[in-house]
Amino acid sequence: MHPRLQSIDRLGTTSRVNQPQTEQLDIHSEAFLHRLMKGQLRLSIACAAAFLIALLGLPLANYFFPELMAKRIFGFTLSWFILGVLFFPLVWVIAWFFIRRSIALEEEETQSVGGRASVPASHLE
Repeated sequence: MHPRLQSIDRLGTTSRVNQPQTEQLDIHSEAFLHRLMKGQLRLSIACAAAFLIALLGLPLANYFFPELMAKRIFGFTLSWFILGVLFFPLVWVIAWFFIRRSIALEEEETQSVGGRASVPASHLE
């Protein structure tokens, strides 16, 4: 940061003063990081909500629909089939979606400021 844009207060911490109104947005700026982190926070909340719905939905389904959850599928009750067979693939799908979308968010933000993404998504597959 340019020395004119900093001031040291009585506690010895630096703060911004006279910040220009038309600050150029680049990949190293606070505004860029704030926008990227805000998008990733929304994505994290959505993925966490999907996980919690799956996690809490099974006991609720057992409570509200005991006849349905007692049905047999491949020798297991539906409840055990969901818990033992379907739950882990669901978690993997949520994780896969999170990673892919997070990379896409970073690339979109980087391209929006005129730069190039440091690692293309095709290199991560």
